Formats: sequence, structure tokens, C-alpha cells
Amino acid sequence: MALVVTSLDGAVRIVLALIARPRRGHRITWGATADEIAASFPGDDLVPQPRWGYTHAVDVAAPPEKVWPWLVQIGQGRGGFYSYQGLENLVGCQIQNTSAILPEFGSLAVGDEVKLHVKAPGLRVEVAEPNKSLVLFGGSDDSPEASLWAFHIVDAGDGHSRLIERGRYSYGSTFGNRLAFSPTFLEPISFVMSRKMLLTIAALAEQPR
Repeated sequence: MALVVTSLDGAVRIVLALIARPRRGHRITWGATADEIAASFPGDDLVPQPRWGYTHAVDVAAPPEKVWPWLVQIGQGRGGFYSYQGLENLVGCQIQNTSAILPEFGSLAVGDEVKLHVKAPGLRVEVAEPNKSLVLFGGSDDSPEASLWAFHIVDAGDGHSRLIERGRYSYGSTFGNRLAFSPTFLEPISFVMSRKMLLTIAALAEQPR
């Protein structure tokens, strides 16, 4: 029952985001400071001239070493995405979000693949610096489509962290490119899912263990 209620909450949030285009400026910078939005982070150069992007951030009352284990196990077939599991599975992702640290998924290396959907190509790990940065990239030299999904943990001192999520997208001019990668649909949907994910990771990292 709780999963159904949570999924309905997510669905309502997505509908509201889809019809609230004037709020896009707020959504693409949700939680982030002006300095974080302007900052350069590892992996940004993989999509050097994005057609659109976002920087989200959340405070975490835990040090970076308690945040990292939740990030590094992210992915379909791994620890999940800590978001609206019911909505993800509605489109066939076959996600099972965990609320525990899974030792078998405790590391990622450059070149590894992180899947988003059971039937879709995964994203390639480009940076995996423990307690600092996890950068995932999708794209190829012969395609205008490129996507960056990155997480950066900044030590805020006093046992606290800032968890920063950055997305950068480039795409071609075909209808299919625009439909899949433009902000029209992707931005409001990804915002709702990302917001839930970041808040959940923060809550999990803050748990005593």
C-alpha cells in the first residue's frame, strides 16, 4: 500500500511539473547554490556544449564516506535509484530499491556499465573517485546524442556534505532526438525522480550504522 501511495505522489508531481513550464528555471537549479551552479566538476568536458542541463543539490548531515556507498551501488540490477520505484517499474525498468548497503555492489571502475533500464544500453562509468565523484556518460563519436549523469560529494565540514547531481544533454535535430533528449518531457520527469532520489540518499546516509 505504501508503494502505491508513494507512486501516486510521484505521478501527481510529474503531471504538475509537465504543465508548469515557467518553473523550469527553478527545477534545473533545485537546491543548488549560485557557486555550485557555476562550478566546473569532473566529467563536464564529456558534454562540453550541452543544449540543456541542470544542477541539483541537497544537504546531507553525514560525511562523504557515508554518502558514497549509497551512490556507488546505484543502477538497475544493483541498488536501484532510491526514487519512485512503482513508476520506474511501470515502464519496465525492473527496479528494486534497497535500503541497505550491498557489499557486492560496493565498487565501480572506469569502463563499467550502469544500466537504467533492463532493455536499454547502459551508461559508462567515466569517473569513479570514492567519496568524491561518480560520472556516468552515454554517447558515441558518431552521434550527436550525448548525456552526462554525475554525482559529486563536497565535504561541508562538521560531519556534513553537499550532494550535487549534474545532468548535461546534447542531441540532434531529428524528431526522435528532440523527443528523447530535449527538456520538454525529460526535464520535468527527471526533476521529480531526481528530487526523490537525492532526498532518499540523504536520509539513508544520515542513518546511524
